[in-house]
Amino acid sequence: MWRLLALVVFAAVPAMAGDPYAFFDWDVSYVTAAPLGVKQQVIGINGKFPGPVVNITTNWNVVVNVLNDLDEPLLITWNGIQHRKNCWQDGVLGTNCPIPSGWNWTYEFQVKDQIGSFFYFPSTGLQRAAGGFGGIVVNNRGVIAVPFGRPDGDITILIGDWYNRNHTDLRKMLDEGKELGMPDGVLINGKGPYRYNDSLVPAGIEHETIDVHPGRTYRIRVHNVGTSTSLNFRIQGHNLLLVETEGSYTTQQNYSSLDVHVGQSYSFLLTTDQNASSDYYVVASARIVNESLWQRVTGVALLRYSNSGGPASGPLPDPPQDQYDKTLSMNQARSVRWNLSAGAARPNPQGSFRYSSINVTQAYLLRSAAPVEIGGKLRAALNGLSFVPPETPLRLADAYGVEGAYTLDFPERPPAPDAAPRVARSVINGTYRGFMELIFQNNDTRMQSYHVDGYAVFVVGMDYGEWTEASRSTYNKGDSVARSTVQVYPGAWTAALVSLDNVGFWNVRSQNLDSWYLGQEVYVRVVNPEDGANKTEMAVPRNALYCGQLHKYQKEQTPHHKAAAAASAAAVRPLAVRRQIVALVMLVVGALVFAS
Repeated sequence: MWRLLALVVFAAVPAMAGDPYAFFDWDVSYVTAAPLGVKQQVIGINGKFPGPVVNITTNWNVVVNVLNDLDEPLLITWNGIQHRKNCWQDGVLGTNCPIPSGWNWTYEFQVKDQIGSFFYFPSTGLQRAAGGFGGIVVNNRGVIAVPFGRPDGDITILIGDWYNRNHTDLRKMLDEGKELGMPDGVLINGKGPYRYNDSLVPAGIEHETIDVHPGRTYRIRVHNVGTSTSLNFRIQGHNLLLVETEGSYTTQQNYSSLDVHVGQSYSFLLTTDQNASSDYYVVASARIVNESLWQRVTGVALLRYSNSGGPASGPLPDPPQDQYDKTLSMNQARSVRWNLSAGAARPNPQGSFRYSSINVTQAYLLRSAAPVEIGGKLRAALNGLSFVPPETPLRLADAYGVEGAYTLDFPERPPAPDAAPRVARSVINGTYRGFMELIFQNNDTRMQSYHVDGYAVFVVGMDYGEWTEASRSTYNKGDSVARSTVQVYPGAWTAALVSLDNVGFWNVRSQNLDSWYLGQEVYVRVVNPEDGANKTEMAVPRNALYCGQLHKYQKEQTPHHKAAAAASAAAVRPLAVRRQIVALVMLVVGALVFAS
């Protein structure tokens, strides 16, 4: 009997993997770094820049205790994580009060029915321009088939433009009505470029080296965590087999390079099948700009085989040659399709959701333009409305009946050309279980990308020019990829469809930090009118922070540092551990009963 009990206990531990807890303790603080050779203050996590990779499996419960050791408020948002029924964990100012300096707050959420490549970052006050970001890997459960062989390794690569000025200086520039201008460089995993060119890259800059073995296959997850620059990613001499983007398996296609726009994530299979006479360049260069002017901001790392004959040398692999063909990048984006035959996080094929057969219940044409002056301040807008973060988060205001926090009059179409833009807290009133069409029209001269929190959207179409009703005839109604961040080319539009089955307040924003900071965002309110005993949304968290008109509910928390934060995190663990012990005991008892 005891032998049987031991076997059951041993077997039960993996069985709990369907719903385990993963705990993380993060001290978010300033650290000194010089990624481009100039010492500056960056945001690190546990002293590291960039932050750690969060490696978890679908359906896991994630508990992240964040200590804010910065000198200003902080929120962490989880780019692409859907937070089913739980916008309280979204980490944006429309749903959460920021964590005051010296305080800690614990995020707790489940990555329910999600797989794929995502990232996290600080969401307030241009802080992402200073760091605080890192990758998120959500693995399939073992019972779900993956549409490719098991890779020999999993590598996260964070690319992004970078300024040598602190994020507070960048904020000040925007507040004074100035543009940020060309960045000072492009980082790869928080490091500057390899010195491939003595005149463009000064000596003494640390670069990233990615170590691999010959004859193997690696999954490479690439995230553009930068401020506002689209980047072309390529690895000299190697093909990139695209397999997934932001939680959706794609049809498997080889690319010699791929444009990764701000806020987007892709994963590729890289086969190390080249000779090892020397290292290979890994390149992230600016796109949809004057690339000859922007040549100095190119990011360069090295791919190094274990039997490499020496460092890389010579010119970088060429970027796409489309100076006279602006459709090349868009056609590449259109080529990214959903793999309808692949299983996703759940044991059903991705193609089982027939989005083309669902009637659209709401349609919003969201037009953006270059920032303009509103009330003496530089502001960016959608449909003529520039959003100002609220003192009382919108979802919290709803829960406590605070009136006047927002209005439900966001226009479905842009205003007349002569209408003056204005500041407003106007919200889209989404219909629960409705089907919404979002058309992003970019009338700016810059590349933009837009993110929808809480959802993956079907990217059904994009083209240059003005969107019209006739544009719907060009939509891909078969295998459009589902993702959370869509690119919108200058003078062009992108259309997306989304099923509003996730209750809460969800942020729709420009991923370009300057546009977002200046007000280019809106929230979608999705409420279940029949919500009663069978709740479709999580309750207000017990540890919710209160601010604005609800600050009277906030219990005082003495500003503290690492020791107290660790104790607070430890207090969260016992309940989760008890849950797992109860599940284990039930399994053991069940096995004993069956054996008897």
